[in-house]
Amino acid sequence: MMLFANRLKQLRVKNDLRQRQMSAVLEIDSGLYSKIERGERQAKKEQVLQLACFLHVDEKELLTFWQVDQFSNAVSTDYPIAYDAMQMAFDQYKQLNTKTHGK
Repeated sequence: MMLFANRLKQLRVKNDLRQRQMSAVLEIDSGLYSKIERGERQAKKEQVLQLACFLHVDEKELLTFWQVDQFSNAVSTDYPIAYDAMQMAFDQYKQLNTKTHGK
């Protein structure tokens, strides 16, 4: 599952853009952009922000899809422990958020 890649392609098609236009925004070659859109290569966070601005979409939306893919890729080889890993990461996030924001 490649949420970011799928969403990126949807947005590109919706805006009637070509891959080479998207690659120009990121200042990368179109072959590399194509790999990002197919989920064969991960975009950098800075690239996600550039794309959100260019496509006029919420940064948080694209970053969320991107982050889910980052996490999924990290645990994809260990399906039996993936759920436990996600739960631990979520619990750790909640603890850090509570300490930082008092929530």
